[in-house]
Amino acid sequence: MLIRNQHPDYRKPLAAEDAETLGVTAADAVERFLAHRPNHRATPLRALPSLAADLGIGAIHLKDEGYRLGLGSFKALGGAYAVIRLVLEAAERELGRPLGIADLRTPDVAKISSAMTFGCATDGNHGRSVAQGAQLVGARSVIFVHGGVSDARVEAIARYGAEMVRVAGTYDDSVAEAARVCESKGWTVVSDTSWPGYERIPGLVMQGYTAIMREALEKLPAPPTHVFVQAGVGGIAAATAAYLADRFGEARPTFVVVDPARAACIFETARAGHPVKLQHGEPTVMAMLECYEPSLLAWRILSRTADAFMTVEDEDAVEVMNRLARPLGHDPVVVAGESGAAGMAGLFRAARDSEMRAAIGLDRNSRVLLIVTEGATDPDRYRELVGIGPDDLAASQAAVAAK
Repeated sequence: MLIRNQHPDYRKPLAAEDAETLGVTAADAVERFLAHRPNHRATPLRALPSLAADLGIGAIHLKDEGYRLGLGSFKALGGAYAVIRLVLEAAERELGRPLGIADLRTPDVAKISSAMTFGCATDGNHGRSVAQGAQLVGARSVIFVHGGVSDARVEAIARYGAEMVRVAGTYDDSVAEAARVCESKGWTVVSDTSWPGYERIPGLVMQGYTAIMREALEKLPAPPTHVFVQAGVGGIAAATAAYLADRFGEARPTFVVVDPARAACIFETARAGHPVKLQHGEPTVMAMLECYEPSLLAWRILSRTADAFMTVEDEDAVEVMNRLARPLGHDPVVVAGESGAAGMAGLFRAARDSEMRAAIGLDRNSRVLLIVTEGATDPDRYRELVGIGPDDLAASQAAVAAK
């Protein structure tokens, strides 16, 4: 299902604070921070000409975040970046002088960071990023996960030295519990969703995500005409849309937000015209997007910048995972996790439906940009859904490249 944006703020300029946090200047600052990360490199931008021809559009490019900073997910950019920024800000207040990322390993800053504890709720990937960031600066991390988070994802977070806390209920229950515990203990909660009175830190998390569009636009042969981005609470979609709005203004590409049908909090919020909290229902295979209440910060931005909102079914995401693993023609193999495939699942649905194509102006001249937000962060689940393991695909791809 697809709906056009009918919000009264649609196409109004970004609020000044949102443009400052998520625009071009902010993305440049993120890049300067990333330059100091020893394992940082731009993630691949994949062209899929055979698939584009099959879908009747001009071009498809994928930004493959499965290679991001060793975590296999775009969220490596957000939580760790926010933790580093918060440590430096705390050190500046205590030491009374301006500091940069190069000062992180100085004894004075290290002493301050070692006394800090960062907490968050996660479906898996955000928690890994916060835990990695805390480990980088020598701080403590406590990560809250709900019952639907797989043991493999919990273990992946714990490897970064995080203390893990299981919470009964949904992701939103774990968000509430993380906020409660962190406040009671004086810890810093680094959430990727926002609520009344809590926006600045989620804004820093989202600021880290702006690196994705900055990198993509540097490599694209021409600006995209359409961008499809998946949503959980809305952070990655809003960060992407805000950056594009700031960079291109009225000439920005058509922006489509894609939700899992079983956890469509952004879609239902758009349909209602105000934030909507959904009841927990049947779990979706797109587990990293299984969120039932939108980020207020993300919705404020998307109400102004998103052109359309749509939903996809679980089988749509699984089809995309398989199509990317077994590509058409000479298109490259791409390993996309269940949630990482959701944006392309939206493209598939729209491209195959004449009414949807017309509604968003999708045609044979369209240039579509997508983000594979995660690789196979749960390899066993990936093998179950695709029939081949991510390591096997990587070996096959390397063998082809060697011929």
